[in-house]
Amino acid sequence: MLNGHPNRNSVPGVEANTGPLGHGLPIAVGVALAGRMDQADYRVFVITGDGELQEGSNWEAAMAAGHHRLANLTLVIDRNTLQQGARVAETNDVEPLADKWRAFNWDVVEADGHDPGGLLDAFAPRAGRMRPLCVIAHTIKGKGVSYMEDQVGWHHGVPTRAQLDQAMKELGLP
Repeated sequence: MLNGHPNRNSVPGVEANTGPLGHGLPIAVGVALAGRMDQADYRVFVITGDGELQEGSNWEAAMAAGHHRLANLTLVIDRNTLQQGARVAETNDVEPLADKWRAFNWDVVEADGHDPGGLLDAFAPRAGRMRPLCVIAHTIKGKGVSYMEDQVGWHHGVPTRAQLDQAMKELGLP
C-alpha cells in the first residue's frame, strides 16, 4: 500500500498520486482554497520531503497559500536531510528552512517527527490561526534499523528477506 508514492486508489485519505515531485503542495493549496470558498470546515494536510522542496512549484504554492492566508492548510516537511542519491545540502540546500516559510507568511512549528504526541500537538487546531501551518518534522531515515539509519541508499532500497527479518527484530516487532 505504501510504495514510493502512495496511490490514491490503494490508501484511504490520499486524494492525489503525486509521483511527479512538487505536485502535492500545489494540489493541497487548491483544495484548501476551494474549502474556504465553499465555507467548508475541513483541514487539508500535505506531506513533502525536504529534497522535494527543491522543486519550484512548491515555492509558488507556498507563496500563494501565505498570500491567501489558508489557515485550513497544514504542510508537514519530512526533514531527514536525505534525498535520492545524496544529502539535500549537497544537491541544493534548503536552509534556512523555517525562515523561508515564515517569509512566505506561514506559521512554523518544528517537531520531533518520531514523536507522535508532539506531532499531534503541532497539528492541534489553534484559535485565531490566520495563516497556513508548516510543521518541520525532524526525522532520521530508517530510524531504529542499524543498516538503514541515515543511509541515503535506503531512499529507494528494498530489503531482502534476511534484512527485513533483522529490521523487524531491531524494531521489536513480531
